[in-house]
Amino acid sequence: MTTATRHPSAPGSPTGPTGPRTVRVPVDGGELTCGVWGPEDPDAPLVLAVHGITAHHRCWPLVAEALPGHRVVAPDLRGRGRSASLPAPYGLEQHARDLEQVLDHLDVARVGLVGHSMGAFVVLTLAARIGERATGLVLVDGGLPLLAPAGGAPSPTATPDDVLGPAAARLRMTFESHEVYRDFWRDHPAFAHDWSPVVEGYVDYDLEGEAPHLKPSAVVEAVAADAAQLFGGAAYEAAMRAVRVPTTFLRAPRGLMDEPQALYGAGAAERAREWLPQLRDVEVDDVNHYTIVLGPRGAEAVVAATRELPA
Repeated sequence: MTTATRHPSAPGSPTGPTGPRTVRVPVDGGELTCGVWGPEDPDAPLVLAVHGITAHHRCWPLVAEALPGHRVVAPDLRGRGRSASLPAPYGLEQHARDLEQVLDHLDVARVGLVGHSMGAFVVLTLAARIGERATGLVLVDGGLPLLAPAGGAPSPTATPDDVLGPAAARLRMTFESHEVYRDFWRDHPAFAHDWSPVVEGYVDYDLEGEAPHLKPSAVVEAVAADAAQLFGGAAYEAAMRAVRVPTTFLRAPRGLMDEPQALYGAGAAERAREWLPQLRDVEVDDVNHYTIVLGPRGAEAVVAATRELPA
């Protein structure tokens, strides 16, 4: 276990923008925590917004607050955030089952689906599962099968370190304060020009436990199990073929470390149209894989695409 430290005079309490109200929904093995923004009115259009592989629902404030007429429901997926204690199994089908239970619990008849990174794979799997309840999809730098690395996609017996590399190390670290964890993320290239109160709130929420032994909330085994399913395959291709609703793919031109090599190249959508012929491809200017939801330029594009979803 690695511990990060800093000067003892650093402040240690979490700060950031006021978060959404919290709803806890019974699912297999316990309760799934969801953040909810927007009106309480059950007739308001509802958007289900699903985070990425090591993230949680606090990645969505910029999007949710720009959709004041919508109810935006954003879960902490099983194995993340305040849903971290939910047990295995993990994987796309289990996440989709959990989210269908959320929709049933909230008595939702029609829903727009928005997902970032791995969350885009989850909402596509959910759309195939719930059929006409889904009005449309916004896939934010995710949801299209990733190209396998040179050594091939991870095998079912791969370890978390095999799948996640350095990310597995971060999830095992401990931090003596929230300020130390903020410093860790301030140094991340993705946020070099986009640090904000929203990012700070996102980072603060990620930690669980008590100082000086705070740790990221995502469960390493959950993240590894999900990561291994992001390279497509017969079951996921069948889910893509089953989706008939309007689908927009928002693509970041820079990657996870703000590098010019993006997670998806310009040809990714064209390859995916074999299974999703209705796919609309939009490159979002001047964002990376994180700031496409956590930065103002990216959030504006997500909001615009979400507003276009059928009612």
